[in-house]
Amino acid sequence: MDESRSDGFEAAFNASLAGDEHALSPWLDADASDHGGLDVYRNTVAKARVDALAGLYPTIERLVGPDWFRQAGLIFAGVAPPSSPVLDLFGVDFPAWLETFPPALDLPYLAPVARLDQAWSQAHRAPDGATLSGRVATETAPARLFASRSGLHPSARLFWFDWTVPSIWIANRAETLDAREAIWEARPEGLLIFRLEHVVTWRRLSRAEWSFLHACQRGRTFGRAAQDAFSAEPGLNLAAMFAALLSTGALSPLQTESQSHD
Repeated sequence: MDESRSDGFEAAFNASLAGDEHALSPWLDADASDHGGLDVYRNTVAKARVDALAGLYPTIERLVGPDWFRQAGLIFAGVAPPSSPVLDLFGVDFPAWLETFPPALDLPYLAPVARLDQAWSQAHRAPDGATLSGRVATETAPARLFASRSGLHPSARLFWFDWTVPSIWIANRAETLDAREAIWEARPEGLLIFRLEHVVTWRRLSRAEWSFLHACQRGRTFGRAAQDAFSAEPGLNLAAMFAALLSTGALSPLQTESQSHD
């Protein structure tokens, strides 16, 4: 089978799995009438895709219920079939798709909550990386420390929302015993999702903490990050905040001014 015909078959096969009963007609015998085997395969593949999507977005399934999620998952799989045999990578476009899915338009928190589910999966699969220890930070002279830089651990995912997305996500995670009502209101919230000792976890962030980490993420010095934190919260106890952020293990090792110019 030449490459163009192979690509055509793959597209037709995906269309058939999505429910187009005639997509594979050019590859079937004219008198073939028993498509039962294909129907079984189609149902099995559809279930696998929806199950994979539910594994990647458990908070969304909990918020909308399994029936709603299954129907949405089937529609999504039909318009955005997996591009890789690794089902863990399936659904990368699901949050953006939810923003355009008519039944989800009255649930504006679904897409951003889906992005937090996605960030959890990304943090789980992220490579390992060294972290900045409290001992190194405290043993570094203040002037040298403020002139140094530190990025974020490879697993760290940083968020700031103008609405209560983190609260909704936290309250409806699978490990929460009782799902809570989704209270969607205009209240700013920050969140850090990261992997600590091989376990993905999260931490709520104040505006000052988010500003500090965001500056670090952009390659700013600790001095500039501190300025951003003070701008967000003028009465900030910088030492206490810095110690709390160090304890998360979300900061990468110190990079001195001389190293940053290498």
